[in-house]
Amino acid sequence: MALDPFLESIIDQVKVDVVFPTYKEDNAKQLDAISRSFYSDTITVPTKDMYEYAIKTSLGDDVYHGDPSTHALETHIARLTGKEAALLVTSGTMGNQLAIRTHLHQPPFSVICDVRSHLNKSEAGGAATHTGAHLIAVAPSIGLHLKLNDIEPHVVLGEDIHCAPTRLICLENTLDGLIFPQSDVIEISEFARKNDVLMHLDGARLWHVAAEAKIALSELCEPFDSISLCFSKGLGAPIGSCLVGSKTFIRKAKWFRKTFGGGMRQTGILAGAAAYSLTHNFPQIPRVHALAKRLQRGLQDLGVDITCPVQTCMVFYDPSPIGIRCQEIEDSAAALPRPITILGPRLVVHIQTSDEAVDDLLALIRSLKDAKTKEGSIHSSDLLA
Repeated sequence: MALDPFLESIIDQVKVDVVFPTYKEDNAKQLDAISRSFYSDTITVPTKDMYEYAIKTSLGDDVYHGDPSTHALETHIARLTGKEAALLVTSGTMGNQLAIRTHLHQPPFSVICDVRSHLNKSEAGGAATHTGAHLIAVAPSIGLHLKLNDIEPHVVLGEDIHCAPTRLICLENTLDGLIFPQSDVIEISEFARKNDVLMHLDGARLWHVAAEAKIALSELCEPFDSISLCFSKGLGAPIGSCLVGSKTFIRKAKWFRKTFGGGMRQTGILAGAAAYSLTHNFPQIPRVHALAKRLQRGLQDLGVDITCPVQTCMVFYDPSPIGIRCQEIEDSAAALPRPITILGPRLVVHIQTSDEAVDDLLALIRSLKDAKTKEGSIHSSDLLA
């Protein structure tokens, strides 16, 4: 049967092909570029093996009737964290924002968080937009992590109508690659529970804590009423986080997920990628930490300052003691025949970072240092001081 010419014209307009003829070569180049990027651990890409596993998952509609593979992942994450239920969401930001919106019911209310936290700096003011919550951002007195004596003075209790009462404390682990000591978490949690204040954890990189501190996820999560865990930061999945908490909490969060436009249909393939990352990529995290610490030692050997303890996957550095600016390193690294991508004073090592990239970055900084020395802009005596 011949198509109506007008319909045929519309069909031709709708057609699109997003697979380029050079996709194999392009993707190989992209993977090589990622292996030499210290920009973030969110830039990792799915592997062929991950995709091959993911396409075997179920094809259920997760909004209408639930998807079996997604349900299996959520059940596993709930059990792993010692909580009653879990909910697959698109991102860590959505997990955090859903947690705040679900925990808090009627303004006014305030939320305590670290001034450096993702919640405060990198979620586009979501707590105010979605929940009407007032963030009280607190700086850690010891510069590493919040302690109870940092938080307690800012917690608003009682019925003073001039203040927004504190209903939630949000912590982040890791933050800037630093592990939040569990003893401090417990102390803050005990204070919160005594005062009917809820606890949420941005645990996007909690996998790093479990691997480095060798503490079970359930123990790390026990002090919190809710936790958001990311599969694309550090674990290499293309998308997705899980929000965990009580059954009642997750049931309400699922409602808000729909309100936020986050209800997803055939999510099995996403659950499959996340499951693959847990099984195959989580075991790579100790290597990531070892590589980050090797990068730290190499920088220190060159005379570069390390401005923050290297505990997991992040290295914060200052090359000014050897007469170099971060921007010089960034520009020189980008100009290499095989470029290295960095941004500012933070270097993030991930599961697809190559040993060669670390060696090449250190060699580049060494060459810049040697050039400065020859130019006379720095002196050997200065480097030894």
